[in-house]
Amino acid sequence: MSGGTPFRSGVERSYPLPHAGPEALLTEPLVNSVAAVLVGYGFPRPSAPADRTALKSALVAFLYSSQENDT
Repeated sequence: MSGGTPFRSGVERSYPLPHAGPEALLTEPLVNSVAAVLVGYGFPRPSAPADRTALKSALVAFLYSSQENDT
C-alpha cells in the first residue's frame, strides 16, 4: 500500500485522504447512508439540521486531511 499515511505501528493508513475539497466525494447520499447505518446500530436518527451538519463535519474530519497539515 503506497501513498498512505504512516501510523505508529508501522502500518500505512488509507485515511485521511489528501484534501481535495469535501464536496469531491462527500455527497448527501453518502451522509444519508452513514446516518442509516448508525440508526441500524441503535443510534438516534440525525434529523435536526445541526445533527446532519455535525455528522458531515465528522466525516470530513475522518476522510480528509486538513489543508493546514498539507503545507
